[in-house]
Amino acid sequence: MFSHIMIGTNDLQKAKSFYDSLLGALGVPPARVDGHRIFYMTPTGVFSVSEPINGEPATFANGGTIGFACDSAEQADAWHAAGVASGGTTCEEPPGVRAGGMGKMYLAYLRDPDGNKLCALHRMG
Repeated sequence: MFSHIMIGTNDLQKAKSFYDSLLGALGVPPARVDGHRIFYMTPTGVFSVSEPINGEPATFANGGTIGFACDSAEQADAWHAAGVASGGTTCEEPPGVRAGGMGKMYLAYLRDPDGNKLCALHRMG
């Protein structure tokens, strides 16, 4: 459904260091730098971080969450640990199993250094 997701940052180098580590836990190669943006290319889509082109500060979406698919609960935990170790902050409940209308899922939440809310999700069978 989606071709790419792009979020803003106020510190491109800090964002690259954070996301290289975070997404590396999911097997995604380090970002390609393109001027004021970075791109993580995968077979299923592109995740990008950019300094705003209008010169205004980047802000995060209140109520917004970006979810990253994980192959296992262990991979979600590794993602979460990499994010916290690289300057992210944990948020929501601790990583763990949640059951709801969408079935049983393993979820881990954190915020990146710019305040964007991120989630690692593993759908359990």
